[in-house]
Amino acid sequence: MRHVISRWGVKRGTLGLIVLMATLSAGISNVFADGGNTGATAAGTGTGTAPAAAPTTAPATAPTTAPAPETDTKGLPLPLHAYEGVSGAFIIPSAYLANPARDGDVFGLPSVGGIYVGLGHGRDLDVLTITENLWGRVELGYGYNRFDIGDLGTDIQNATGISIHDQFVELHHFNARYMLIKDGDFGEPWVPAVTAGAEYMYNDTESHLDHELHGTLSSIGVKHDQGCDYTLHASKMIKELPRPVMLTAGARLTEAAQNGLLGFTDEWKVVGEASACVMVTDRIILAAEYRQNPDEYKPVSGLIAPEADWWSLCAAYILSKHATIAAGYANFGTVMNHEAREVWGVAFKYEF
Repeated sequence: MRHVISRWGVKRGTLGLIVLMATLSAGISNVFADGGNTGATAAGTGTGTAPAAAPTTAPATAPTTAPAPETDTKGLPLPLHAYEGVSGAFIIPSAYLANPARDGDVFGLPSVGGIYVGLGHGRDLDVLTITENLWGRVELGYGYNRFDIGDLGTDIQNATGISIHDQFVELHHFNARYMLIKDGDFGEPWVPAVTAGAEYMYNDTESHLDHELHGTLSSIGVKHDQGCDYTLHASKMIKELPRPVMLTAGARLTEAAQNGLLGFTDEWKVVGEASACVMVTDRIILAAEYRQNPDEYKPVSGLIAPEADWWSLCAAYILSKHATIAAGYANFGTVMNHEAREVWGVAFKYEF
């Protein structure tokens, strides 16, 4: 019991620390805005008062100039949402944050998304995501993952005679991220955006499945239904090329097994991840991602394979200033009891 309380205390304390850091910042960031707020300033205040050169015979109630139009400072609906419920692509977060708060605002408008991934052999991953931005520097996010295990139950029964009742794994991601450095900070255009984050995950199937399997998951090192990842990512938009290119590199301290879909171990490991995105037109983006995985559990022949690194290739299309759709092809190595080397997925994100 003392160990469980300790794990909870560390994770809750870390999330609280990041949110506390966020509240101390009054900075505003909008890395994808097109600079429309400058135009709003130049247009004037639009108070409706008559200028000095206005005729003195004008009726006192009639405005002599039209009010200045409001300038929409909203940028492109990028980045997308990664499956964990953070700003990114399909499988990698970015340091840039989606739908940041406008100048002078504390709260940005929320962003919502959905992802469907087909892994083959009757296995599907359904994802729902939502993020909220504060002060342009803070992102709070949630991701819900529902993984259909396909014929894993049948394979377990054939191998052990044990019948399991769970057909789905449900994984919840709770994220708090803070942009430590903004793009171009310190007056240096080469400085990237840098964002740190903490991600608490809860797998509400692992404990029940381990009980039905008489402690098999615990015996191979997957001992917990909850865990926490700590992340640090740097992203830079390079505009000097013929088309804009965004590069991201990051590190992750994790104890997750199969990215939390199997559960969590007691072994912490640092892994790397990176992505590259290019805007081939003003509406079409192509991206490539690579994510290392720790592989810190013992496999079970024919049922639970060793963990492999993930990579993906994806394309996104900007429908409007609020909506983006995407499709991707990925290789997840082996997930649970089958290979997942030809994975297809689609995604949608909407920014209010």
